[in-house]
Amino acid sequence: MRITADGADVQIADRFTSVSLDPPLVLVSIANRAKMNAKIADTGRYGVSILASDQAPLSLHFAGAASEPDLVRFTWRRGVPLLDGALVHLPCTVTDSHPAGDHTLHVGRFEELWFDDGHPLLFYTGSFRALELQGEHGWGF
Repeated sequence: MRITADGADVQIADRFTSVSLDPPLVLVSIANRAKMNAKIADTGRYGVSILASDQAPLSLHFAGAASEPDLVRFTWRRGVPLLDGALVHLPCTVTDSHPAGDHTLHVGRFEELWFDDGHPLLFYTGSFRALELQGEHGWGF
């Protein structure tokens, strides 16, 4: 986690999970020792930003592998800081938290979803990758 100049707390996660469509729920798994875990417990809120494929330098900045503070900009939605330029924004309110070994699973409900067209940033087998759509329609039908 890094605290930015505007006071936003940010932690890069390599995954989150969809839990339910009705109600709309997603889950994040946060290490118990992480400052972000205490922040989520205190506020009952977190946000998910799915980065665009051109935001690899921003991902590396928050992962501590590079220093690019000039790339960090936020969009605030429902009182939650989300990374500007991301393809998807999900501001979440925690509905349940479950201890799971050295992590806590935080289930959050989102009331709104913001999204843009584009390609998501993917990290697989140690490097950034791209999705390639197959077939004429991309969905296989």
